Amino acid sequence: MTERSYRLDEIAKALGAELRGDPETRVSGLATLQAAGEGQISFLANPSYAKYLADTAASAVIVSPGAAGDCPTNSLLLDNPYLGYAQLSHWFDPAPVAQPGNHPSAVIDPAAKVAADACIGPNVVIEAGVEIGSKVVVGAGSVIGARTRIGEGTVIRPRVTLAHDVVLGQRCHILSGAVIGSDGFGFANEKGVWHRIAQLGRVILGNDVEVGANTTIDRGALDDTVIGNGVKLDNLIQIAHNVQIGDHSAMAAMVGIAGSTRIGRHCVFGGASGVAGHLEIGDQVHLTGMTLVTGDIRDPGVYSSGTSADTNRQWRKNAVRFRQLDALARRVKELEKKLEG
Repeated sequence: MTERSYRLDEIAKALGAELRGDPETRVSGLATLQAAGEGQISFLANPSYAKYLADTAASAVIVSPGAAGDCPTNSLLLDNPYLGYAQLSHWFDPAPVAQPGNHPSAVIDPAAKVAADACIGPNVVIEAGVEIGSKVVVGAGSVIGARTRIGEGTVIRPRVTLAHDVVLGQRCHILSGAVIGSDGFGFANEKGVWHRIAQLGRVILGNDVEVGANTTIDRGALDDTVIGNGVKLDNLIQIAHNVQIGDHSAMAAMVGIAGSTRIGRHCVFGGASGVAGHLEIGDQVHLTGMTLVTGDIRDPGVYSSGTSADTNRQWRKNAVRFRQLDALARRVKELEKKLEG
């Protein structure tokens, strides 16, 4: 792999950062403050790591203006150092660059339309009526179902399954093992026997959506399942049928959203959070990890449920007290009535 080396002045210009130090210093890699050495650039975004700044051996550090005075080496000043790190990380990404063309082992239906500059990997299956836009990458072993449309610049990692009639916007990133457009969990019960309901809707993803590894998004039962622009989904998430997620919301690993729930814009759900079905969640709602939502949330803010870990001895005591809360509340009401009398 060819080593990539950049001058600090060209990095500063690209990031829109103020450079304090030698503009001709070159860096060829990214590292943490603790691990960085000569020829590497680091960053300080979390105040918890400020204690490592003074002793870093990095050739340069991306810092906020307030921390610049404590930096012992060249510094690039940004109001949001983490964003600078995110942008710069792509300069050193070792992932192979996909080349246009169809691998000989790919199976592409004659009725599919694949852009000439798309990259179709080994053992990919593309069914009839599929439309694949310019600069799309489809990784090895992926299956693209009938009539699915994939927008320009979208990257699909190996072993992704897109069922029929899925719509992906531009610049989406779908990680390995994701399944988009699988049947929703719909059954009718008659005398104890479950009867399957055909899922007639689609899944529609907006632009710049990220879907993590082994995440599943079910197609709608009647209406479509819709994921808005800029939504970021971590690994191992389940999005049920007919769910709608507003623009620029983000969800950490193992979140589960039950069917027909509508989630607003700019929401953030912590890991292993769960939301029951047929609910309305407003804009800018933040759920901390393992929060369970069973009712509508209209107002923005941070919401939590559950209890934090404790010693088993203390947890057992608290569990007993929890079961006594209803009886205790009734006793308090009775005492209040007596006092009022």
